[in-house]
Amino acid sequence: MIGQLFNLILYQPLFNILIGLYEFVPGKDFGVAVILLTILIRLLLYPLSVKAIKSQKALARVQPMVKEIQEKYKNEKEKQAAEIMALYKKEKINPFSSILPLFIQLPILIALYWVFQKGIDVVYLKDLYSFMPHLTEIKPFLFGIVDLSKPNIILAVLASAFQYWQAKISVVKHPKQKKSDISNMMEKQMLYFMPFFTLLILLSLPSAIGLYWSVSTLFMICQQYIVNKEK
Repeated sequence: MIGQLFNLILYQPLFNILIGLYEFVPGKDFGVAVILLTILIRLLLYPLSVKAIKSQKALARVQPMVKEIQEKYKNEKEKQAAEIMALYKKEKINPFSSILPLFIQLPILIALYWVFQKGIDVVYLKDLYSFMPHLTEIKPFLFGIVDLSKPNIILAVLASAFQYWQAKISVVKHPKQKKSDISNMMEKQMLYFMPFFTLLILLSLPSAIGLYWSVSTLFMICQQYIVNKEK
C-alpha cells in the first residue's frame, strides 16, 4: 500500500515530468532535463526553504535569551521548557520549521534515485502515462559527454563542494552568543563530515543524482544569499 502510494504520488509524476522535459529540450539532452526538473522542484519548495532559513536566523537571535533561561531554571526542567516555549511564542518562532524541508525533501530524493536508477532503462518506460510520448530509448547524457547513468567523480566532487559552501554560509552567528565546545564540534561535523559523506555516497550512485544535488545546492546557496540580504 505504501509502495503504491509512493509510486503514485512521487515516482511516476517525477518520472513523467523528467521524460516530458527530455522530449521538450532541443537535442533531447537528458542532463538539461535533470537540471530543469531540479529547478522546478526547488521553486516548489522555495516558500518552505525561505521559512526554514528565517526560522534558523530567528533561533540564533534568541539563543542568548534561551541560555539565560537555561541558567536561571537549570534545576527546574519543566519550568525551563515552559519558559523557552513561551519565549518562542512571544517571538513568533516555530523551532520545527527549520527542519521541515528536510523531511519533505527526503522522500523526493528517494523517488529521484529510483527515477535515475531505473527510469532511464527502456524496461521501465511502461511507467509513463498514457498521454506521454512512448520512447524506444533514452540517451542519459549531459551535453552528449557525461553518462548520467554511471557514477562521475567530477559531479560528486562538485556536489560535495557546493554542500560545504552552503553549510559555511548557513552558520548564523550572534555577537552576544558564545558557543560551547560541544556546539562548535557539532558545527564542524556538519561543515566537514556531511560534504565528505555526500562525496562517498555519490561516488557509487548514478551521476544524475550528483547533478541534481549540485544544482539543488547551488539554488539553495543563492536563496540563502537573498534571505541574508533582507533586513
